[in-house]
Amino acid sequence: MAKHWWEIQILCDPALEDLIFWRLDLFGCQGTSSEAKGNSRLVQAYLPQEQAQLLDLAALSISFRQDAITVSLPVPGVHWHLIDEEDWSVTWKKHWQPQPIGDRFLICPAWLSAPEAPERHLLHLDPGIAFGTGDHATTQLCLESLEMRLSINPQENQEIVLADIGCGSGILSIGALLLGARQVYAVDTDPLAVRATVCNSKLNHLGGDRLITAQGSINELLETLPGPVDGILCNILAEVVIDLIPKFEAISKPNTWAVISGVLLDQAKPVADTLEQHGWTVATLWRRKEWCCFNIRREE
Repeated sequence: MAKHWWEIQILCDPALEDLIFWRLDLFGCQGTSSEAKGNSRLVQAYLPQEQAQLLDLAALSISFRQDAITVSLPVPGVHWHLIDEEDWSVTWKKHWQPQPIGDRFLICPAWLSAPEAPERHLLHLDPGIAFGTGDHATTQLCLESLEMRLSINPQENQEIVLADIGCGSGILSIGALLLGARQVYAVDTDPLAVRATVCNSKLNHLGGDRLITAQGSINELLETLPGPVDGILCNILAEVVIDLIPKFEAISKPNTWAVISGVLLDQAKPVADTLEQHGWTVATLWRRKEWCCFNIRREE
């Protein structure tokens, strides 16, 4: 066990938050948190001291700067310092409280007592270092889109099978199952995300026959799916979404729908163009802050 940990603090524009989480994930951080600071977000992440030198942290800071410049956002402020081992595992969690999303969900951190919310689905979550706590605009948009979609014909939900590509903490998969979907096949290229999804599935008392999780992407889905799915969930970065869209058809029915996010508003057009080129119609485009969420369907 490490004796000391790096605490990395990034004060950033809210629209940069997804990119920062992605960078921290690649860097190997173990535990992240995010909270509002005025009109900005303060992201904190933790890493064992022996896994990074000062030059590594400086390089990470440069990556944040380059990402911000690429998407024309303010350059974030980055600071780091060492903390004792006993502090790191609780520090990132202390500001995260139960959070209502939409009309039906209440995201409840696993280490807190569940509040009384009879009118909402309690979604218990311990994301670890996986993306998806319900705090980010893209996750909220996806959950609200699911809530809308699965309220159209609730009696038919028990037959719905979904694919969650880039499942992160498993929050979207679990949300769909709580709303009545029969099964979700969830994949992520990050083994830590797969582990987080499995753990969170158990926290919400969902059996392995309802949430089937594997490491990988669409190729792995093709090996495990019994047939085409009714819906697709995909909350990743726009560049990855664009690469995945041509592959959606392989797991789709003629009437399959999808919820796609992780897309900045100024990235919406290339995503929409790619969808149209591959036979998808944008039914609605929802936005929150600088992010948008596509609710799409196959063209008949």
